[in-house]
Amino acid sequence: MELFLKGERCYTDKCAIKRRNYPPGQHGQGRAKVSDYGLQLREKQKVRRIYGILENQFRGYFAKADRMKGVTGENLLSLLERRLDNIVYRLGFASSRTEARQLVKHSHFTLNGKKANIPSILVKPGDVLELREKSRKVLTINDSLEGVVRRGVPQWLELEKDAYRGVIKAVPVREDITVPIQEQLIVELYSK
Repeated sequence: MELFLKGERCYTDKCAIKRRNYPPGQHGQGRAKVSDYGLQLREKQKVRRIYGILENQFRGYFAKADRMKGVTGENLLSLLERRLDNIVYRLGFASSRTEARQLVKHSHFTLNGKKANIPSILVKPGDVLELREKSRKVLTINDSLEGVVRRGVPQWLELEKDAYRGVIKAVPVREDITVPIQEQLIVELYSK
């Protein structure tokens, strides 16, 4: 499955999934029956890989989502979407989540006027994310902002491209998350 981890390359014909949609090696095209546990584990690993999170941190997000009111799976996806590095990616300041994480770690952004260099900060509605003045000349950021038209900005975010600013308008709901994730499988896995 295409996870869009390679930034712009995933939108071209050079994407590995489009070229060869099976595992490498002599036995890559064989069929193997996957158990229910295997499906659940694969889904969890897929979500971890998409958002670039280690197991302990992911388990913490699940525990937090489980304690929240509402559907646990939707709460989990909402928490993951509200991470600062994901917001930077969604607003189009970076072409991939790993690039967004590095930009945040290198202190290129301010959150509500204060320096923000921790990728796992959870944003709230009304927060303002802004690119620092000295970082506005960085070529990769400007190139990514030009390519944001192809990817689009979610409805729960607002991008002011000329001011290098993004505003979080609301908490993301399940309909806003377009990544093909079956969160119910993750809930079933952790409920064992």
